[in-house]
Amino acid sequence: MKFIYRYNPHTLSYEKVSVTLKERLKKVSFTVLFAVVTGVLMTVLFVTVIDSPKEAALKREIAQYRRELRTLESRVERDGQVLEDLESRDSAVYRTIFGAAPLRPEARRPEPHSFDHLEGYDCKGEIQRVTLKVDSLSQRLYAQSLSIDEVFKMAGSKQQRMAAMPAIMPIRKNDCNIVSGFGMRYHPILHHRRMHTGIDLTAQQGTPVYATADGVVTIAGRGDGTSGYGICVVVNHGYGYQTLYGHLSKTTVRVGHRVKRGEMVGTVGHTGLAQGNHLHYEVIQNGNKVNPVYFFFNDLSPAEYEEVVEAANREGQCLS
Repeated sequence: MKFIYRYNPHTLSYEKVSVTLKERLKKVSFTVLFAVVTGVLMTVLFVTVIDSPKEAALKREIAQYRRELRTLESRVERDGQVLEDLESRDSAVYRTIFGAAPLRPEARRPEPHSFDHLEGYDCKGEIQRVTLKVDSLSQRLYAQSLSIDEVFKMAGSKQQRMAAMPAIMPIRKNDCNIVSGFGMRYHPILHHRRMHTGIDLTAQQGTPVYATADGVVTIAGRGDGTSGYGICVVVNHGYGYQTLYGHLSKTTVRVGHRVKRGEMVGTVGHTGLAQGNHLHYEVIQNGNKVNPVYFFFNDLSPAEYEEVVEAANREGQCLS
């Protein structure tokens, strides 16, 4: 057993110190309390500040995943820019060459994506952002692939498409004059302004009128829905093209007749709602009536083409 002695300066001697049970318990309690507090503080320190080896490894992996995710996002954005250039050329050049309409915007939109399974996760925002970009890129690539296949098929039939595209004037350029173009014009018989969906070319009665592209005659004479045009001819050229030749004095073809570009289909007259001898000529592309003068490129030099466009654009009254 150990004893505690204390020096007494008055007696100049060491005196034995007696420790009570209460003091012993107090000392033991203080020691235990100090150990517990120290242990709790150390535990909190290790849990909140110092990572375990496994936690440190997981944090390194998460940081690496996030770096890779940002890199992937950058690559998707870069590929998207390349694809955007290809889409622009596809709509403005490739499909335009063959007279095909651009792809509808909705064809390039991805299907809606659900992220409900990520609710409550801190990574939801990052994964959702990158997933939407990847989905958009995938759908755009798929749509562009289909468009390229379509353009490839059109390129394979380029010769037939070019033969089906209206490309000459319906009356020889030295035998006619353009007196009214495409757009809003004053009608001489109905006496009000309305959309003039073709061009009017004046010529002497009986002047030959020619098919402007290869096709099949669908109307020859006074057809249903064409009463205002009098005697007319409508030719279906395929590939979305049709042409109409109105106010003829007579037709030289019949329904079902297959015509070639430059083949005579009728002669100039003034039948129907018309004022004076002239030909009313229309080009219909994919169901829409378009300006015919833009299809006269085979017959005219660049200077003559500019003159024709200028004459067709002059404001004035039409003849039908």
